[in-house]
Amino acid sequence: MKADYKEILTFAVGNEIEAYEFYLGVSSKIKDANISAIFKELAEEEKKHRSFLEGLLSSGQPLQFEELSDYRVSETIDRPKLSLEMKPADAIALAIKNEEDAMKMYADLAKSANQSDQKKMFESLSKMEQGHKVKLEELYSSMAFPEVW
Repeated sequence: MKADYKEILTFAVGNEIEAYEFYLGVSSKIKDANISAIFKELAEEEKKHRSFLEGLLSSGQPLQFEELSDYRVSETIDRPKLSLEMKPADAIALAIKNEEDAMKMYADLAKSANQSDQKKMFESLSKMEQGHKVKLEELYSSMAFPEVW
């Protein structure tokens, strides 16, 4: 595996660790049991993402993710302030914004990468984060707009 891929994946693993610690920390501080469970579940997802990326690090396989539709729900919501009294929909909205930030960061890194293999790696990581965002947007839509269901 090229050193560039290793550095990029190591960076991505660090982001997943940071997200895991954030979500787990929030889950332990939130008073509402439902919101706490949501953040615990998000932490577990980040743990799986970390394992996946670490597996790529050890195998040397390139990342490949399919293109997903972007519902752009995140563009219609404000970033809620983290609070111990958050409503479940606000907790998901915060997670959406966090995933969107990661998606945009990788997309920006892809744009500024001057080597095609780096560009592809960052584009793949951006798509992975987009997948997380889409999943959370679906959950948010079902919580924020239950009348749709």
